[in-house]
Amino acid sequence: MKHFKGSFIVTALGLTLALILGGFSALYIVALLAILEISLSFDNAVVNAKVLGDMEAKWQERFITWGMPIAVFGMRFLFPILIVAIASGTGVLDTFNMAINNPHEYKESLESVEQLIYAFGGAFLLMVFLEFIFDLDKEEQWIKIIENSKAVHLIGKIEMSKMIIAMGLGVSLIVMTSSVSVALAYFSGILLHAFISSLDKVFNVNGIRQGIVGLLYLEVLDASFSFDGVIGAFALSSDLFIIMIGLGIGAMFVRSLTLYMVKENTLAEYQYLEHGANYAILALALMMFVKMFMPVPEVLIGTIGVSFIALSAYHSVQANKKSVKVLAEK
Repeated sequence: MKHFKGSFIVTALGLTLALILGGFSALYIVALLAILEISLSFDNAVVNAKVLGDMEAKWQERFITWGMPIAVFGMRFLFPILIVAIASGTGVLDTFNMAINNPHEYKESLESVEQLIYAFGGAFLLMVFLEFIFDLDKEEQWIKIIENSKAVHLIGKIEMSKMIIAMGLGVSLIVMTSSVSVALAYFSGILLHAFISSLDKVFNVNGIRQGIVGLLYLEVLDASFSFDGVIGAFALSSDLFIIMIGLGIGAMFVRSLTLYMVKENTLAEYQYLEHGANYAILALALMMFVKMFMPVPEVLIGTIGVSFIALSAYHSVQANKKSVKVLAEK
């Protein structure tokens, strides 16, 4: 439980603050928002653990100490404000004042740029999945009919195949939306992933991610997961501070879960967990694209992600039992 000590402290402080700000109703909403954030980002914790496991020990700790303020105030408060400001042509300070003093108007402004947010986040998450599925050096294969297929091996050997697939889907979305803004948002997500991946290769030394590059990748990944929760949170409350407290508690638990997985070497014990997380990422990316055209309940998205994680954990346990049985027979 030592890895979750900070999360419990943040939860106690957050719930106390919510009680002071809005009474028991605010307390209840904060609890719901925290649960929503955790359910939507559980797969994020698994992927984070994979990335964090390749980073230096000091940067693993900084993921909590530095990453937490970035996650709460940056990605769940300032970043949506910045997006609304850029998309609407309103000044950042004016948008900030709107968010504080007129949350209903801010909510409408945020919803008006949903397509751009989902296009950007979906594109980045799609690239994360494509990096995984076309990694031909993976030691383990979970859904073999997909991961071990001739098509995946053939496409994986084609240079720039991931970029070609992502760009093809992007063109389809642009045709369907007829929006230049959607095109800019979508290809910005792809460009950002390519940029961070390029930096990662430059600063990666003997398989160890160096410092700020790994942290930057994790924070962008976290942002892509949080978009859905930030927008969906307004269905429960229009108070930006209540939303930030609830999502912040959830984000803290996700980070504690990530560190727990790294320290306890969970991904080695549950060999298919990373696979399940990446399929959940694909599902979230596709749901983001669908949400550009029609509403999709957050409960459904969270359920799909948790289901992939649960199935991959179950199959990992079964595979471990099978390995033990084989060794015993020898």
